[in-house]
Amino acid sequence: MKNKFAVILFLVLIVVAGGHFSFAEPNFTYSTPKDYVFKPSLDEDSSGERILFIVDFSNSMNERLGHRTKLDIALSTMKEILQMIPAHTAVGLRVYGHKTGFTPKQSCTASDLVSPVQKNNAVNIYTRLNSINAVGWTPITYALKQAAYFDFPDTTGKKRIILISDGGENCDESPCDFIIELMKYREDIRIDVIALAIGDEDANNQLKCVALVTSGKFYNANTAAELKNSLQDSLNLQKEVQGVIIDTNK
Repeated sequence: MKNKFAVILFLVLIVVAGGHFSFAEPNFTYSTPKDYVFKPSLDEDSSGERILFIVDFSNSMNERLGHRTKLDIALSTMKEILQMIPAHTAVGLRVYGHKTGFTPKQSCTASDLVSPVQKNNAVNIYTRLNSINAVGWTPITYALKQAAYFDFPDTTGKKRIILISDGGENCDESPCDFIIELMKYREDIRIDVIALAIGDEDANNQLKCVALVTSGKFYNANTAAELKNSLQDSLNLQKEVQGVIIDTNK
């Protein structure tokens, strides 16, 4: 009631003054420094999503796809893609199947984070990719568990895994079952899966499930061109190279 009375009194004063009323101009000025650069917050920055590549180094990657091995196709394609990723995007690399063991347990835990998720990381990832041999089994579920629980720098923000595999799980686990359980209490992870010339229907269905349950994308890639297109689409990359140049002579 008091506020309503105050408004009425204010209008009466304007009328008494003949309708002429003005506010004094504020006694301050503002300017923008010449060297000011707007820095978006993590939520506003599209690069706030951390990305982890999980790449298959199982023995089957030595099989030929056309005139080249699957491994050679994967490495050369990753070289092209890494050059397109902006330097401010945080990316990392986990591999699996890169070593064998004397027991099934050793072979089924053969997965390592070889390059932690961080910015300006393309050269390091490519260097690590070229230092690894494809020799082992396909512990996909173990690799996904390690990635989900340990590989991202903190528990906040969006996290994306891009899984490249040429086969299905062969360590008596189900990546589909694991992801279904994980998504019951995790909503921050999305997984895109690229099936590299996988002819096994059950294996494809398991990997499709991993992508579907996390609202990710599933791709079938049977050629180098299809692998590249799949990675570009997953990363939403333009075709123009806009990142670092990787010196393959080092």
